[in-house]
Amino acid sequence: MKKIFIAATKQNDGKTTVSLGLIRNFQRIFKKVGFIKPIGQRYLEEEGLKIDEDSVLIEEVCGIKCGLKDMNPIAVEKGFTERYISKPNKDSITKQIKDSFKRVSRGQNLVIIEGTGHAGVGSVFDHSNATVARLLGSKAILISSGGVGRPIDEIILNKALLEREGVKLLGVIINKVLPDKYDKINRLVRKGLERKGVNVLGVIPYDPMLAKPTFEQILEETDFDVLCGKEYLEQSISRIIIGAMEPRDAVKFITEDSLMITPGDREDMIMTVLSCFSEIDKKKLKICGLVLTGGITPEQPIMNLLSKAGIPVLLSKLDTYHVATILHDLTVKIRPNDLEKIETVVKLIRRNVDLERILRGM
Repeated sequence: MKKIFIAATKQNDGKTTVSLGLIRNFQRIFKKVGFIKPIGQRYLEEEGLKIDEDSVLIEEVCGIKCGLKDMNPIAVEKGFTERYISKPNKDSITKQIKDSFKRVSRGQNLVIIEGTGHAGVGSVFDHSNATVARLLGSKAILISSGGVGRPIDEIILNKALLEREGVKLLGVIINKVLPDKYDKINRLVRKGLERKGVNVLGVIPYDPMLAKPTFEQILEETDFDVLCGKEYLEQSISRIIIGAMEPRDAVKFITEDSLMITPGDREDMIMTVLSCFSEIDKKKLKICGLVLTGGITPEQPIMNLLSKAGIPVLLSKLDTYHVATILHDLTVKIRPNDLEKIETVVKLIRRNVDLERILRGM
């Protein structure tokens, strides 16, 4: 059985994206591919169990049936770390991970193991990514975001942590490289890492579509309310703009499928966006939705217009600045029903990652 541990140099480098893409591509080669995320930090409640959301995604998208709890044996819920420091139980965690991996890997041709964060995450409870990779006898692939100097520095640091645990680094994948810098970064990062004895397995261009949130995702991560347009919540957002200026000036910033954040009593701004129509479809508004701030619901005549506009309108009790900050910092995760994003990921991995080299190195 082949196996590979997917780690990263930091959070949100794209471990889950790469894991999903690798699994879907390797399913074209192997009959049985398994998945496990031994330690998860963002979990959902499934059948009364706390399961990392990435495991749920992989199970649904890739059709992997290894048992959700075994796919994520350790869920780091609130208070987990404090309880561990007060009363360490290293052997218990080790046993849970090993037992789950044994069940997940039974009968599989290949198992993808997804870590959480960089190589040292989990050290506080004696199970860093590097330690878990060693426990499961797996080589590792590191994911890092696009750039030259910083990614190389971070890769070498994480490589040292892996090697300290006796884990061999199979290679690295550089993710989210801006298209206009792709050729330069591809050339320099390969040359720079080759000097350090590190294999570059792939360089993946940044696709802005993968970072587009939907209104449904905003609602999942916030306590905003839906005022109207509930049937349009799956609309993707291309850009976020703040309506804190005069309407005549704001018009210049309104682009196709943009989200407008504005106080609920800015009737002038609301009326302005309701009069800006798409250049592609004259019957469709340019904006894809509104987040009204300050907990202020517009007067009924305005609400009647918004209800007929064919866009979602959300309401937040927070001020405009805090709403903008929340949306800016929102982590966009791929969900099972994001079919276009999933297909994009599969193609990006197939076109930009040396799958044969990975197989030879396992």
